[in-house]
Amino acid sequence: MTPPPSADRRLYRIPDAMRLLSLSRSVVYELIRSGRLRSVRQGRTRLIPASAIDDYIRLLEKEARKAS
Repeated sequence: MTPPPSADRRLYRIPDAMRLLSLSRSVVYELIRSGRLRSVRQGRTRLIPASAIDDYIRLLEKEARKAS
């Protein structure tokens, strides 16, 4: 089992990003495919930068403000 993400981590594996965002694996991959969630590859591993998670949350907040 992987340890819980810490505040000083810069890159997250998909399962960690899933937990941080409370989203399923398929939704995380769809967000990556659509360009709404940035990711990088290191070898065969797909990683999500902490800044990409922050950007995605800001995008959701912006969309929520527009909708109301």
